[in-house]
Amino acid sequence: MTVERYADLARQVLARPPRLGRTRLVAVDGPSGAGKTVFATRLVAALDGAPVVHSDDLLAGWDDQFTFWSRLAEWVLGPLRAGGLARYRRYDWHRREFGPQWTELPPAPVVLLEGVSVARAEIRPELTLAVLVTAPSGLRLARALARDGVTIRPYLENWRRGEDLHFRADATAEHADLLVDGAPETPHDPAVEYVRIDPAWTSRGGCGRIGG
Repeated sequence: MTVERYADLARQVLARPPRLGRTRLVAVDGPSGAGKTVFATRLVAALDGAPVVHSDDLLAGWDDQFTFWSRLAEWVLGPLRAGGLARYRRYDWHRREFGPQWTELPPAPVVLLEGVSVARAEIRPELTLAVLVTAPSGLRLARALARDGVTIRPYLENWRRGEDLHFRADATAEHADLLVDGAPETPHDPAVEYVRIDPAWTSRGGCGRIGG
């Protein structure tokens, strides 16, 4: 485990060439409850407010766990690749429909994607940085239930099984540029630092922290 600074990572991202048109696309992937949103939020701060797209905003409900991708490609990735204005509508999980308002996303030097499967093989060649955030299965479950309520448990258990299958088939951990501990015991300042996991972690059975 190694303690690293978000500011240093931000400089590394900006020093790399864009691979999605003129945009440096950063994917923050990982299973539910791992700490993806926290990591993305802190990296965004280090990047002076780079825009972030959350995959949960594009999902048409629980059954759209992975099939949302065509919507992301049409609304966000395609326009950014062409150097144009991206825009997307956010899904309202209470009303179970997409809202009428469009969120605009002008071309930017760095754009973050955050959510389950956003570092998938399909987009890998165009990513400037692929991050995978992990945490122990039991802790991830407790976090998700505390955040969204115990009534979602039947949906969440099915979701976690889907995550397990996806991450194994996609080999996301093996292809990530950066593995991050979403529940570190290593002393650090979480506001400005994160804990990197040893790359050899996957060969020692660390993928158990990804699948449900």
